[in-house]
Amino acid sequence: MPPPFAYRITKYDPADRDEHGRYSGTEDTVSDHGPVEAAYLEAIAAFARDSGVDRLEIREPEVTGLVNFGLEVPVEGHGLAGLFPPDLAGYHDGAEVSVPIALELVRAMLRDNGAWCRLERGDTFTVHVGWDQYVYVGSDQPCEAAIARTHEAGLFAEPITASPYAADREEPEVTQAADEDFWKRVRAALASSQSLLLEETYVRNAARWHRLTEGNLDTVRVALGPRALLTVWPDLTPDVDAVFAALPQDEPVEFVWEAPDGTIRHAIVDETDHRQLATLASGARAACALPLFTDERSPLLHAALPDSDGVLRARW
Repeated sequence: MPPPFAYRITKYDPADRDEHGRYSGTEDTVSDHGPVEAAYLEAIAAFARDSGVDRLEIREPEVTGLVNFGLEVPVEGHGLAGLFPPDLAGYHDGAEVSVPIALELVRAMLRDNGAWCRLERGDTFTVHVGWDQYVYVGSDQPCEAAIARTHEAGLFAEPITASPYAADREEPEVTQAADEDFWKRVRAALASSQSLLLEETYVRNAARWHRLTEGNLDTVRVALGPRALLTVWPDLTPDVDAVFAALPQDEPVEFVWEAPDGTIRHAIVDETDHRQLATLASGARAACALPLFTDERSPLLHAALPDSDGVLRARW
């Protein structure tokens, strides 16, 4: 259940809205990277204090993908540089962060830096950042002092029924847990094909690729990111020229290849990128091209890693 009290925090004066709730004032829809942005963070910190919360959980984290709808240009590192290592260790579904780190994540989202996530504390407290500098806070407390502090900071805290960015509690797309039965099926597939391709999506729009064999399966498995989405594909083909020749001319694909040093690399390409791709993947040992559209993708196996207690909590 979402928290019983919910508020929309914005810099937009309700007096400047029409009868349909549309804002018609002069405030810009991007962050000022200055005092107004600081007021947002101060307001969220006040709501956290009123709710007795000092740590928040990262839920459904993502980074910039193929398409970005933000009004500002994403920055290198998705706004996470200095908060997490370059490999984004610690930025995953279920990770706990302090309120100060959570506020820096909110800052990155207000700036459209590229990262986005829900910040939650069970049914006690939630922070969701939407489009155009709209922030939604939920709490199990009325947070009267925080509301007053928000208004003092020059922002508006309006009571609402619920955050429009609340997680969909319906059945998720992925319900299969990558449990022991899943790994038995992977081993059985390896016994007949000798090698497979594993796509490890550790946050939305970011993946690592592994070429699985019976010999390296356990090593790869122990290094997978928490709550990662795992997709098993048929192995790469050594006939790289044939893969290049078969690339579609009218739609983008994900090109995956094994580099001369043995690492697995990938790139999203369309017909305008084929020449650059040939240079990028020069010397590839093996490759494949995978469709991007969900209804065209047919992996061998698809599951998400459960927590250490065996419960699948990731909401993919």
